[in-house]
Amino acid sequence: MAQSLFKAIKQLNDEVAIDVLASDWSLPLLERMPEVRQTKRLPIAHGALQLKLRFKIAHGLRSQGYDQAIILPNSWKSALIPWWAKIPKRTGWCGEMRWGLLNDLRLLDKKTVPLMVDRFVSLAYPKEMQINSDRYKRMSPSLKIQEKNITLTLKKFGLSDKMKNRILALCPGAEFGASKRWPEEYYAELAKTKLREGWSVWLFGSKNDQMVSHKIQALTGDACIDLTGKTNLGEAIDLLSVTTTVVSNDSGLMHVASALDKPIIAIFGSTDPKFTPPLHQKVKISRLSSLACSPCFKRTCPLHHHACMRRLSPTIILQDFQCLEKQWIL
Repeated sequence: MAQSLFKAIKQLNDEVAIDVLASDWSLPLLERMPEVRQTKRLPIAHGALQLKLRFKIAHGLRSQGYDQAIILPNSWKSALIPWWAKIPKRTGWCGEMRWGLLNDLRLLDKKTVPLMVDRFVSLAYPKEMQINSDRYKRMSPSLKIQEKNITLTLKKFGLSDKMKNRILALCPGAEFGASKRWPEEYYAELAKTKLREGWSVWLFGSKNDQMVSHKIQALTGDACIDLTGKTNLGEAIDLLSVTTTVVSNDSGLMHVASALDKPIIAIFGSTDPKFTPPLHQKVKISRLSSLACSPCFKRTCPLHHHACMRRLSPTIILQDFQCLEKQWIL
């Protein structure tokens, strides 16, 4: 979603050079964003303080001549590096006692700016400018894929000859927690239906999702192509780019598929599509809006019934699939 911010900056001044300091896992994404001049590694684990390392990184940035730093996380520690690097203008939202560390501090009205992407994008503009949500819709994330990378990745995983059928990508994992996951047996039911219709089904995810994918494979008789934990993020992006459509929980891969302009069925339960929806038009949001307990934003269901996902049957998703297919695939 930060790419929408980069697009807004470039729209204001195409001569601006954008460098991004980010964790290793995100570098394959950033490499596919044409707005980014270069990436800089932030070898610090999420939540870790590591003050000496932060100071060392900041010291290395001092000579780069940066005019402005835009800090997207709301944590106190995330604002330390730009401050120690003596970057003249340091922009970000108010959070965790960051007065002094940031000198272009913004106060967030969550009702006025409900979408995370709009919160990012608004930091490109002077604080006195009013947000225009319609403007942001035209700056959705869009990753740039190179054909040579696709060819090499297909060959690496023995998929070069698997391109004859339509390909359904399933993203059944969710790093945040089990509450965001549609049940494995439902994914398996969906997979079996599309396999009978002549589709190929590819499973995507990280090593943490392998237990989920193994259950789906067991229920489908190993009929899917299981890529979970076998690809790095860059390879997953390249392979997702050749799929026909995607069914995903509310996850990072959902946003990747959106940035690849793939038709998506996005399954929401414990989280809210009003906050982090897929940012393009080819999407069908599948969610039960009648449940008083949803969204709860918990990692596991606090009521132990997981009704927001369990009541969202494969039949409902297949109906949504047909609507999406008629509109975008045929």
